[in-house]
Amino acid sequence: MQPTPYADVNTILSDLLARVQVILGDNFVGMYLYGSLATSTFDPDSSDIDFLVATRNEVEEAVFRQLQAMHTQLGQANSKWAIQLEGAYISLPELRRYSERKHPHIDRGESDLLMKPFHTDWVVQRYVLREYGITMVGPPIRDLIDPISGNDLRQAMVDMMAVWWELMLDDPAPLDSDGYRAYAIMTMCRVYTMETGDILPKGAAVEWAIKRLDDVHARLAKLAGANRNGTPQITISDVQKMIRLAVDACQRWQTS
Repeated sequence: MQPTPYADVNTILSDLLARVQVILGDNFVGMYLYGSLATSTFDPDSSDIDFLVATRNEVEEAVFRQLQAMHTQLGQANSKWAIQLEGAYISLPELRRYSERKHPHIDRGESDLLMKPFHTDWVVQRYVLREYGITMVGPPIRDLIDPISGNDLRQAMVDMMAVWWELMLDDPAPLDSDGYRAYAIMTMCRVYTMETGDILPKGAAVEWAIKRLDDVHARLAKLAGANRNGTPQITISDVQKMIRLAVDACQRWQTS
């Protein structure tokens, strides 16, 4: 199975898939990839592996414990990708439309599977999954997720700005690292969504921003796009300029 162009990524995914199928048995429906792998923006030096396992029914406690043990063991594999997995196990009814219900989740950099709710960015990720997702095994993912409207995407962006990014205007501590500042500016290029009600891969959103934004913001978008792993040339003040731009776009939509 070669779901991606990266042999070492395919190896860890094949290992994960085989283990999951054994543990879930008849409750297994399919396994899918989304995020940068699905949008052809994957960077082996900085990206993670976003996956989703669809199940017929909710995962029972005993099975959840087996999945926990499996992820702990897999996290010790001799592969840098073993702890670069980020994903969830979700039943078909809960996958079809956005829900805040808790599901088994694993986060990048960890090997602990925990019961956690999806956050507002799941609306955006579900869109990416539906429109760009890679099916490793199972029915086409597009058939499992209801269409997501442009206003649903806009509202998700408004919510994400309010609960995370806008807070950095007063407390910029999360912006201390060069890499995160570049990531933040690229994320703010998703102001495209507020204008169009659509989602572009980050790289394409950056290209749009370079062409459409004023010179100050376009320069920052270009700088971040050319230095995805970060550069000291991007300051906290620069990121805050982009955040304010996105906040203003959200406010315009809310009052329109």
